Amino acid sequence: MAAVAPRAAFQHRDFRLYLTARFLSNVGSQMMSVAVAWQVYAITHRVIDLGYVGLVQFVPAFGFSTLAGQLADRIDRGRILATCSLVLSTCALALLSLASAPAHGISPIYVVLFFIGVARSFAGPAGQSFLPSLVPLEHFPNAVAWGSTVWQVSTIVGPSLGGVLYGAGASCVYGICAALLATASALVFSIRSRPIVRKTEPVSLQTILAGFRYVRRHRVILGSVSLDLFAVLLGGATALLPVYASDYLRVGATGLGVLRSAPAIGAAAMAVVLAYRPLEHRAGPTMLASVALFGVATVVFGLSRNFGLSLAALAVLGAADMVSVMVRSTVVQLRTPHEMRGRVSAVNTMFIVASNELGEFESGITAAWFGPVAAVVVGGVGSIVVVALYALFFPELRAIDRLNDAA
Repeated sequence: MAAVAPRAAFQHRDFRLYLTARFLSNVGSQMMSVAVAWQVYAITHRVIDLGYVGLVQFVPAFGFSTLAGQLADRIDRGRILATCSLVLSTCALALLSLASAPAHGISPIYVVLFFIGVARSFAGPAGQSFLPSLVPLEHFPNAVAWGSTVWQVSTIVGPSLGGVLYGAGASCVYGICAALLATASALVFSIRSRPIVRKTEPVSLQTILAGFRYVRRHRVILGSVSLDLFAVLLGGATALLPVYASDYLRVGATGLGVLRSAPAIGAAAMAVVLAYRPLEHRAGPTMLASVALFGVATVVFGLSRNFGLSLAALAVLGAADMVSVMVRSTVVQLRTPHEMRGRVSAVNTMFIVASNELGEFESGITAAWFGPVAAVVVGGVGSIVVVALYALFFPELRAIDRLNDAA
């Protein structure tokens, strides 16, 4: 098989437009997340309220994902993405309005976060299943690597920028978010992806649940997406970063933005490495080892009281997670036929949302019960245990060798 050039995916116009839109959209979303978390904690000073921030986004994102997958297999995925960015831009304007009236409390913020969760539930399946239509099959692993790189760079820029701009007020952050998301929507509308022949079978319970059945039958996909679910669900520490920034490390809103960026710095660096030096062999064992390292780094962060060490632990955590994301994304998309990608991506999105937003709620609850440090440390240990169990019960994961053979 001929070697693929390190920047092969950038030969394609639509891929470049997609990456630019994705960068702007995620910068805006990350800025918004930092501002909301800091604003909520500043109002109540209760860690459980940070858990509710995750829960109120998890409920709609999880509940609408199957419908979103069905939609992504029936209509243009680019239009879904563009529309979702417009909805998120509107939500940012709503948060701006609420920030201008500080006597409102936090309940209206939760209402806006609910609609953010709805938009993300439709954007997730459409975005994941849209990428394979922008590049040829042989360039897809390279596109995943660069897509992940740009995503992580935006996750570096967004929180840091949000933390710095928060000094000028939450309204400033939300206004810039709205502009970035609206621009991202316009860019996606201009993409001309390859025409796809879509099936037109009538919508039924059978077609809606087809994604679940496909994932269940293919144990490599099931193991890949559920491993990430349980590892991140247990080991996610990002929901408690406002507590660490405020009470343990004492670095304020700007420091919170830097902490939020640290995992993305590690992930972006690893994504560039994977783009230039892709995994040639033993992709499955490497994924399992990276998730175990994710758990170790989480424990180190939970115990750290030094800002530099905390940043280093979060960077290692992000780099390890990037390896897992790269392997999982490539396997899921290349082992799924095009007419099923929306629905299978919807299942994957449900797992991702559960691991992230529900993980934030889990972190908030356990922190309220046992304290923030115990919540993070026990979660990291739990991630390591999950890896050991999956290595035992999913030998298919250990058997994954070359990613290019996934198709």
